[in-house]
Amino acid sequence: MDPAKAMSEQAQYLTFTLDGDDYAVSLLQVKEIIAYDAHLTKVPNMPASVRGVINLRGSVVPVVDLAVKLGLSERPITKRTCIVIVEVGVEAEHAVMGLIADTVSEVIDLSTHDIEPPPAFGTRLRMDYLKGLGKVGKRFVFLLDIDRVLSTQTLLSGSVMIGDPPPDPGQG
Repeated sequence: MDPAKAMSEQAQYLTFTLDGDDYAVSLLQVKEIIAYDAHLTKVPNMPASVRGVINLRGSVVPVVDLAVKLGLSERPITKRTCIVIVEVGVEAEHAVMGLIADTVSEVIDLSTHDIEPPPAFGTRLRMDYLKGLGKVGKRFVFLLDIDRVLSTQTLLSGSVMIGDPPPDPGQG
């Protein structure tokens, strides 16, 4: 195989844990990782998954409790809890948002051969939230489609579990 082609099939992901499971987002969407700061400003009438907003160098950044958004139990804040700042495509625009993670683990390299399609059953997550499962040694990492997870429609509707139909893109 052509080494240049092999390199183009590689992608980097930032891995983190939520409720004991490993998740990952494309490193290209990660802007920075900051310590969790309890100085979140609550925003009225937002779903439980939106913890509030923070001031990040003069910009207002919404902070999403990813565990709650994915339908997992709310996680206690510890000294290892952090906020992963990501840039997402929302409604054909780019937005910066924060994701609360239990811990950030590492950056991994995955080739297309290391990525399996999402399982049809056996996961607590909506299938359309997953890009696939990344094989890392003997374990799997859930590869999140963070643009879909944090779309305005799904964000404002709260968490939705497997079995619920995906949102109708024509509504909004």
